[in-house]
Amino acid sequence: MLDRLGTPRCIRWHFIGRLQRNKAKLVAGKVTLVHAVDSLELAVELGKRAAAEGGLQPILLAVNAAGEDTKGGVPLTAATNLAIVLTAVAGVRFDGLMTIPPPADDPEASRPHFTALRELRDRLADQLGRPLALSMGMSGDYEVAIDCGATHVRVGTAIFGSRPSVA
Repeated sequence: MLDRLGTPRCIRWHFIGRLQRNKAKLVAGKVTLVHAVDSLELAVELGKRAAAEGGLQPILLAVNAAGEDTKGGVPLTAATNLAIVLTAVAGVRFDGLMTIPPPADDPEASRPHFTALRELRDRLADQLGRPLALSMGMSGDYEVAIDCGATHVRVGTAIFGSRPSVA
């Protein structure tokens, strides 16, 4: 992806996925939005790097809405406090929340997690006095996510098909 960043400015690149602090320099100030900030330390590093590039890095806080042990993101119960702290981090702009629910055959199984995140987003938006984004839903459950208020969905598989398995 990074070699494509030289493309026209009309293209808005989003960084989706886990990002380690030591890799923050590769994306800070170069992408429109980082979708998966899961710690204050990562936000500070992104802010420092974006400021060095003369910019401000928009970020979303990754929330583990289902409380899965195998997934990253902050617990739903800790998300409000961290989100408020993120609004004061130099060099970043807290723009909202993101989540990935547990895999399920029935898209409706994601609804409680999407609803919980929307409710959290709404409370934070009221508290901060500005609209916030909500990134949730993938190819299998994006319709439920949109129904629950998603502003961003990740539908690569629906558009491009399944990726080849890595052996």
